[in-house]
Amino acid sequence: MSGPETATDFDVTADWHVADPYPFLTRLRHERPVFWSDHLRMWVLTRYTDVRDAYRDHRRFSSIGSLTISRTLTDEVKESLGEHRSFLDNFAANVDPPQHTRIRRAISRAFTPRAVERLGDAFATQVDAVLDAVEPQGHADLVADLAHPPSARLTAAFIGVPPEDEHQVKQWVYSWFQLFLSPQPPARQRELAQDFLKYLDYVDRLVTERRAEPRDDFAGLMAELIDTGPGGLSHREVVETISALLLGGNDTVPNSLGNAVHRMQRDRASWAAVVADPALIPNLIEETLRIDGASLGSFRRTTEDVTLHGVRIPAGAEVFLHADSAGHDETVFPDPERFDIRRPNARDHMVFGYGIHHCVGAALARLELRIALERITARLPGLRLVPDQDVAYRKSLVGRGIPTLLVEW
Repeated sequence: MSGPETATDFDVTADWHVADPYPFLTRLRHERPVFWSDHLRMWVLTRYTDVRDAYRDHRRFSSIGSLTISRTLTDEVKESLGEHRSFLDNFAANVDPPQHTRIRRAISRAFTPRAVERLGDAFATQVDAVLDAVEPQGHADLVADLAHPPSARLTAAFIGVPPEDEHQVKQWVYSWFQLFLSPQPPARQRELAQDFLKYLDYVDRLVTERRAEPRDDFAGLMAELIDTGPGGLSHREVVETISALLLGGNDTVPNSLGNAVHRMQRDRASWAAVVADPALIPNLIEETLRIDGASLGSFRRTTEDVTLHGVRIPAGAEVFLHADSAGHDETVFPDPERFDIRRPNARDHMVFGYGIHHCVGAALARLELRIALERITARLPGLRLVPDQDVAYRKSLVGRGIPTLLVEW
C-alpha cells in the first residue's frame, strides 16, 4: 500500500492522493520539480515559477491539442467517438494565437462588466429561491441542494438552454467529466460515450436553431458570428465553446462553494469571522481556490526541446502545468497548508490559468461564489457539518471537489 511518503508517481486514482496529495507534491517540488509521470504519460511541472512561466510561453508550451482524448479510453470507445475523440479541439483553452485571439474576442462580447453584473443579479435570485426551499428543513446536502442548482440554472439560462432541458444537460455534463477525466471500466465507458455524443448533438441542434431563429442569449450571440469573415467563427468552434461553458457552469463554482464551506466548518473561527464580516468573503474565495485546487492545472505540448532544472523535455511531449501544486509552493505562499482567509497574496493562485489563457469566465465565477457565500452565511449563520459523515474528494484530473457535504442548522 503506497502513500504520499512512498509514492513514486502522480496517481489521481489512489485513495491517498485524492484525500491529501500535498505532502507528495511538496516532495516533488523539492526533489523532482520536473517529473515524468508513467500514470499520466506526460511530464509534470510542480513549482510555481515554472508553471507560471510555461503558461506565459505559448511559443514553447503550446495549447494546441492540449485537451486531447483521455488516455484511459478503450480502442472501441475511441472508434465510437470518431471525429469527436479530440473534443474541444477548437475551444479557446485548446488553441494558440491567432485562432485563440479570434475566439476569445468573440466570447468576451458576452462577458462585459455590465453583462456579468446582470448575471449576478439573476444568480442571487436563484440562490435565494433555493434557500427559501431548504431553510425550513433544517438540513441539506450543501453540494447537491445548495451549490449546484443555482449555478447550473444560471449557466443554462445564459447559454439559452430551455428550462425543461436543464436536467438532461446536467446529466450529460456529468457523463463528460466521467468519460474524459476519471478512469472508468470498459462497459461504463461505452455508456458514457453514448451520452457524450447525445450531448454534442444537442448543442449542435441548439446552435442550428439559433442560426435560423436568433435569440438574445449566448447561443444566439455566437451563432451570429458563424461564417462572417476573418473575425467570425466556424460552426464547430461555436458548438465546442458552448459545450465547454456548460461544463464549467456545472462544475467549478459548485465545487469551489462546497470546498469553501467545508474548509470554514473545519476551522470554525473562520466561519464565525465571515458571518460577522462579509467583507472577508472575496479573499476567502481566493484562499479556497488556492488551497483546494478547483482546477488542478492545464495541459500543454512542447514545440521544441525544453530543459528545466537539468531535465530535458523533448519536443512534442505533453506537459501538465500543476497549478494546484503551484498554489502550495511555500516559496510563494508561506505555510501553504494553513487555511488563512486573510492571506495577503491568496489571489496569486493560477486556478483560472495565467496570461492569454486566463479563464474568460473568472469574473463571473468569483461573483457567483461571493453572492452564494454572502447569502448562505447571512441566512444560515448556525450552519454546521452533520457529525460523523465520511467527506471524500472525487477522483478526477479536472479539480478537487466534494460530491456530498451534509449540513444542518
